[in-house]
Amino acid sequence: MSNKQSISGFLRKVGLLQLSDYIRFILQRRKNRDINRAFRQKYPDVALPPDYMMYEAFQLNYERYYLNGRKTAEWLVRLLQEHTNLESISILDWGCGPARVVRHLPALIKGGTYYGTDYNRKTIGWCAANFQEIYFHSNDLMPGLVYESGMFDVVYGISIFTHLSRNAHEAWLNELVRVLKPGGILFITLHGKAFCDKLTPAEQQLFDSDQLVVRGQVTEGHRTYTAFHPEKWVQIWTLSLTVLEHIKGGVGEQDVWILKKA
Repeated sequence: MSNKQSISGFLRKVGLLQLSDYIRFILQRRKNRDINRAFRQKYPDVALPPDYMMYEAFQLNYERYYLNGRKTAEWLVRLLQEHTNLESISILDWGCGPARVVRHLPALIKGGTYYGTDYNRKTIGWCAANFQEIYFHSNDLMPGLVYESGMFDVVYGISIFTHLSRNAHEAWLNELVRVLKPGGILFITLHGKAFCDKLTPAEQQLFDSDQLVVRGQVTEGHRTYTAFHPEKWVQIWTLSLTVLEHIKGGVGEQDVWILKKA
């Protein structure tokens, strides 16, 4: 176990990890001040969320939030179009945060209907004020959603289950399946084997025995609350769905699971 993991584990145990993460935010804001200022000057018309809102959902780098957000949206569209017809699609970004991905979809998929939902009500307020072509709603940490059953062709959650408890995994999977149309696509990313180097020996033992590994002792849903997903565990967890594609992540990359509702 690295020194960084040892320090993080200690801070988690004594309840100081979230405070430590906020200090990291302050340092990152100072470090990126000049490049972020340069981005604002180059793209004065781009709507950017408040700094901590951006950091909490991603990282405090305006260029990576906006330009890499578009690249992520393009990547998402490329993968989806291999498995479903995107014409007149209804699509939900579950855990949308400050719209890093969903803000780009109307320009990439013409004629669709776009929704975003998140448990952070301040974030949803900012999204709704800035992107009128997308329908935004808030949810609680646990289900349910305000949407009717069978409403969406696609639901995607990028790095959302990675910050939830086991109970939340079970409950939210059922809820996301509920709002999908028959034949609809569920697209999720998870911490797979590529993240094993971040595990303690005890956590690695759990992971190797195909058990979900959850690091709690902080507020569930926060960026410091982390879950790790063995492949066999995911297969059992998603047994009610058909696996269309599983893309194993490289170093530092999350696994992608593309699943279909019967």
